[in-house]
Amino acid sequence: MEILFLGTSSGTPTKSRNVSAIALIESTGSAWHLIDCGEGTQHQILNSPLSLNSLSSIFITHLHGDHCYGLPGLLASAGLNGRTKRLRIIAPEETKSWIELTQQVSDLHLPYELEFVTACDVGNHPFDVFSVSSISLSHRITSFAYVFTESKLRRSLSVDKIKNAGIPQGPLWGSLKAGNDIQFEGMIYKSKDFCDAPKPPRKIIICGDNDTPDLLAPDCKNCDVLVHEATFAAEFSERAKTLGHSYAGLIALFAQNAGLPNLILTHISARYPENPTELEQEAKAIYSGNLFLAKDFERYRLRTDGVLELSEHA
Repeated sequence: MEILFLGTSSGTPTKSRNVSAIALIESTGSAWHLIDCGEGTQHQILNSPLSLNSLSSIFITHLHGDHCYGLPGLLASAGLNGRTKRLRIIAPEETKSWIELTQQVSDLHLPYELEFVTACDVGNHPFDVFSVSSISLSHRITSFAYVFTESKLRRSLSVDKIKNAGIPQGPLWGSLKAGNDIQFEGMIYKSKDFCDAPKPPRKIIICGDNDTPDLLAPDCKNCDVLVHEATFAAEFSERAKTLGHSYAGLIALFAQNAGLPNLILTHISARYPENPTELEQEAKAIYSGNLFLAKDFERYRLRTDGVLELSEHA
């Protein structure tokens, strides 16, 4: 699983940061999911390895412009680029009427179907490699976090054991790895004798704007990575609360108390420079886990052992 940041600014873009958009990339194949779609997101995608034809679904956390104003243009471009596959949009319920009205007044005809799912109902809809749920947050308007949990258990084969048993490489190996017992030359071979115990499913929570991190607590058990806004430093804590945002020290304290191993801060106010050391130092003084301040086009890989690493730039 990989996280590619396409926009890490809040409110307005800067010369080095576009407004909110995050790509969650599946472990195998080219499928990916977009969380938020601020203005200019499709331009950011053009400067990345991502393809709109491989886009599996779009999640909108809330309907403030810096999180969604790029959506109509991205949908139109996907159609012009030849997309025909249905696209699922998970978002606050008002999103459907907004997009349908935009299509009507701008004469936008898409060559593919849109499936709208309200954020509150996302848990009732299956995804290929994830189970997905939502968390209601506290902001000036309705805002959500999305919880992505691997739905397929991962096992690894003991190659030495399977070779010593004389089982030929091929479909039988795949069946054992999938957790199935097999029959070969009159003998029954049990998957558990040739596979390690399944590794815990990886879990990532990606949040919209939120002034109350404690709302995330019930869902943070066994969470590997939390992506949360840190719009301001503590000196602007009152302004943050007024605007429905968090500041670096507030989310760092929550992550520390929750025992989260990896925290990525994003949605940085344009008042801060490209490298907001003030926010980083404030968070590091409180949080002892692995802390990252996201930048546009940074790509993070969550390994199967739960370690998060900055793998490359897009």
